[in-house]
Amino acid sequence: MFQRVGAVAFKKDLTNTLQLCHALGDPQTKFRSIHIAGTNGKGSTSNMLASVLQEAGYKTGLYTSPHLKSFTERIKVNGRDVSEQFVVDFVNKIRPVVSEIQPSFFELTVAMAFDYFAQQRVDVAVVEVGLGGRLDSTNVITPLVSVITNIGWDHKDLLGDTLPKIASEKAGIIKRHVPVVVSERQPDVESVFITQAQEKEAKLYFASDEYRATTAPDSALQVMRRGSTVFETLRLPLTGLYQQKNLPGVLKAIDLLSEHFPVTHDQLRAGLENVIVNTNFKGRWQKLRDKPLMICDTGHNIDGIREIVRQLGTIAFRQLHIVFGVVKDKDVTDVLALLPKRATYYFCQAQIPRAMEASVLAEKARHAGLRGEVIPDVNEAKRKALKNASQDDLIFIGGSTFVVAEIEEL
Repeated sequence: MFQRVGAVAFKKDLTNTLQLCHALGDPQTKFRSIHIAGTNGKGSTSNMLASVLQEAGYKTGLYTSPHLKSFTERIKVNGRDVSEQFVVDFVNKIRPVVSEIQPSFFELTVAMAFDYFAQQRVDVAVVEVGLGGRLDSTNVITPLVSVITNIGWDHKDLLGDTLPKIASEKAGIIKRHVPVVVSERQPDVESVFITQAQEKEAKLYFASDEYRATTAPDSALQVMRRGSTVFETLRLPLTGLYQQKNLPGVLKAIDLLSEHFPVTHDQLRAGLENVIVNTNFKGRWQKLRDKPLMICDTGHNIDGIREIVRQLGTIAFRQLHIVFGVVKDKDVTDVLALLPKRATYYFCQAQIPRAMEASVLAEKARHAGLRGEVIPDVNEAKRKALKNASQDDLIFIGGSTFVVAEIEEL
């Protein structure tokens, strides 16, 4: 499993997924879909789109990864997890084919999701790429719209050692004559999407050229479209500043879907403002408690951490405590260099083979000028931070999706 052990479990090929789907009667052809790729913002974008479509009354599937607490979180219909019984029955049904094909964990999970959506007869499914795009198992669908979020540094060993190479892998989800939305125009990579869209004769839209979200009073957002107000105050419960980059892509995708799935302005607002309630979305700048304020976020690559540090800088607190853990298959030097040096650190590790040992992380952090304690267990580290923190302090927990997944309060 890539989630647990890393690159050794990643298969760069669509053959197994296609064979699995064919054995199931090609369920990926039996529902309409939206495909989401990108380095950061895929999960937020996918959940917002699903929530809006649910509010508009459409039976909506949602496939995301990785899960935080339960495997069943990956596959939802109208915000409800797939049942454990379906998972058991599916595995038993496809076991002979699995023995023959030897698919990866992710390939099998994608086939399971598509089979479930077909059986549930969803009106539409929002499908998030697992890793990359071009050779990701989800790339066997032909969606109504493709969406590509922010492009940044992540999985360089698998996707490429330059931003254009990484963008090229993400652009691999662009299909012939299928419109594609790029959430944010980034000068370093925009030509990659322009070229790929031209080759596929796909209409290309840079959503940030059309929509703009900015901070309004009382932590709300003001959303503009080419100078006209879309929302004077939008109370998006996903409060991370980085959502201002994701929201334009969501709005443009909804525009393009209107031919198939009309959405009213009120339904759009309700979908965005009720995204956590509708999809049970977790771990994105999520407040766990007040006094002391405790926040967690799954951001883990350099761009994600940069956004987290930027947002920490907008909060008033007496002292900052950071519970931090990472995976061992990434160079964390640049990430550690971004972290605030005046914080008190609690270095931990998730309970997966892929996690970097807390003591190793602490040593790397020391070279970056960061000081703290080594407390391997995530929740023990959190409790120690709580013990040391005053009512006016801020505790942040993150560094890895898997660290956030182990938080008891999540």
